[in-house]
Amino acid sequence: MKVEGVLEAALYASDLAAADAFYGGTLGMEVIARKEARHIFYRAGSTVLLVFNPDATAVADPGGGLPVPLHGAKGPGHVCFTASGAVLDDWTAHFAKEGIEIEADFLWPNGARSVYVRDPAGNSVEFAEPRLWGMQ
Repeated sequence: MKVEGVLEAALYASDLAAADAFYGGTLGMEVIARKEARHIFYRAGSTVLLVFNPDATAVADPGGGLPVPLHGAKGPGHVCFTASGAVLDDWTAHFAKEGIEIEADFLWPNGARSVYVRDPAGNSVEFAEPRLWGMQ
């Protein structure tokens, strides 16, 4: 028995409208589920990015019915999206056009490139070549 992969990853943002402007607007990610003031879920290739309002997930969902445990985080989180080297150039140009500061753009010792920006909630958002972790 072994872990087969990551199905979903979660970030937390108190201002979901600003998060949606970034993930749905700037990054062009498809919204697959939304619950006002609680969460927005996005398709990310073969995985899903969950963006939760941390205050809303720290209390029971009043309209719920699903036994999802309470959860949440305070402070910046991190997510890394896969991007080829050529697409990383496109992303950096896109971020410049959108006025989004690139926090870091560098090559790792194995030659893989990573580009880091921040979302409106302060989460670290990385775009990296899969070879960073020996994946193609």
